[in-house]
Amino acid sequence: GLPAVKILRAYVSAIVEAGGAPILIPPDLSEDGWRSLLDRLDGILFSGGADIGLEHFDGESHPTVVVESVRDAIELPLLRAAVDENKPFLGICRGLQVMNVALGGSLYTHILDQLPNALQHDWKDKPRDTLAHPIRVEEGTRLMEILGVSELQVNSLHHQGIKDLARNLKISAFAPDGLVEGIELPGHKFALAIQWHPEWMTSRQEMRNL
Repeated sequence: GLPAVKILRAYVSAIVEAGGAPILIPPDLSEDGWRSLLDRLDGILFSGGADIGLEHFDGESHPTVVVESVRDAIELPLLRAAVDENKPFLGICRGLQVMNVALGGSLYTHILDQLPNALQHDWKDKPRDTLAHPIRVEEGTRLMEILGVSELQVNSLHHQGIKDLARNLKISAFAPDGLVEGIELPGHKFALAIQWHPEWMTSRQEMRNL
């Protein structure tokens, strides 16, 4: 097909259902361009997608890695700017990994080979709302406040995950194998990211809350 800048409808529909007006940020904007947008937006959603370039976190090479370097170039500095300017943002899947890497953390580049006793986290061959595993939500976190439950079943569509947590971040949820499923930045207006995809499960109240 012809070149296109696109995002899956599930993100758009979820934002609309929540009362927002979604604006797509093209990844090839100049810094002046995205900074002028940042001033106008109420918040930013860092969506799912392919992998972050290994050079951004000294990652271990793996044959499964598929990099989206055009997105890296805008998303890493955009997230750091959102942190500096106290601009609300939510990261989903790749968005959680962008948040951790942008703030100095690292990733497993293929969980099944690098995390001992790992669960299957890459359920891309199943329907996107397939419940893959439970997560435990940590007490006293913003995520717990939003979801209102300490345990829930989530979908899972990723092969990478957090290895070393960025220094200022707080873990808000874990999978049973110990993998980080939620992170947040204390003291920020709203800086939160999760490893699952709530936009595919908006029939559930806690996902709509998020």
